[in-house]
Amino acid sequence: MNPEVSVVIPVYNEEEGLPQLFERLYPALDALGRSYEVVFVDDGSSDRSVAELREQFQRRPDVTRVVVLARNAGQHLAILAAFAQTRGTYVITLDADLQNPPEEIARLVAAMDAGADYVGTIRVSRQDLMWRRAASRLMNRIREGTTSIRITDQGCMLRGYHRSVVDAVNHCTEVSTYVPALAYTFARHPVEIEVSHAERTVGESKYSLYRLVRLNFDLMTGFSVAPLQFFSMTGGLIALVALVLVVVLLIRRFTLGSEAEGVFTLFAIAFFLIGVTLLGLGVVGEYVGRIYEQVRQRPRYTVAAVLENEGDTVTLPGPTAAAVTPLLSAERARGAGE
Repeated sequence: MNPEVSVVIPVYNEEEGLPQLFERLYPALDALGRSYEVVFVDDGSSDRSVAELREQFQRRPDVTRVVVLARNAGQHLAILAAFAQTRGTYVITLDADLQNPPEEIARLVAAMDAGADYVGTIRVSRQDLMWRRAASRLMNRIREGTTSIRITDQGCMLRGYHRSVVDAVNHCTEVSTYVPALAYTFARHPVEIEVSHAERTVGESKYSLYRLVRLNFDLMTGFSVAPLQFFSMTGGLIALVALVLVVVLLIRRFTLGSEAEGVFTLFAIAFFLIGVTLLGLGVVGEYVGRIYEQVRQRPRYTVAAVLENEGDTVTLPGPTAAAVTPLLSAERARGAGE
């Protein structure tokens, strides 16, 4: 029988925080009074995260599943790998760092009971650094101006999805994506609720400034052609201004004679146009790059192993599966030795 609630948790080098997560997560889910499963997905961790997940699987095999990816695929592709394994009517995503308390899951379930098929969250008293909060607000405004996605707090991964939305997401095949925004496009009754937010106590954030910028590029180019349209309109405006300037310079040439200052004006205009052109090419390159990644039709991720209720490691076919199975054995041995 399928569980009512599936909780998806991507894990990447979270060895230090996993014991605390286990201590709080399972009591919070037991308190729901519903059948549930927890689907952990290890996103190519290089620490003992896989060993910690296996030990937890052995403690609660009835409600725990572990998906091990062969290599790091990124948080959102890891979530998609877990989505493919879920069976619950309600699917909740949660980060492993405990910045979003597992106790808040009950509020998301209640919102879906009330009829929502997509539950977004807004962090109250957000504990991130000031530059992270400011950058998030700026990117929210840019995204809302260029796409139809309305997500107040795009950085919070504590979200709820109905099975119908998850099934629709599972049929999508794009390589670069942002799961909350993708799911939002399929939701008929989206809502947002406020949730508490805690400071990270162990480990460090996996999102550098570069990865945050890349994420927002994915948002803008993956869900809108507005950047291309912006540069088309900008190019038309610059061409119009340049035409007016040429007319002005011609008039001055015939009325005032030759002016040396005009040469430097033309240089300035030329450099400005070159800068705009290069920036526009960069935006076009983002779209071309996405097309290039897509047409190669390479797997978005490779599942090396799945720990399921039978208690065995199920190794899936693939060129990298054999390389990961010994890793699981080595982690088990090291965990036993410690």
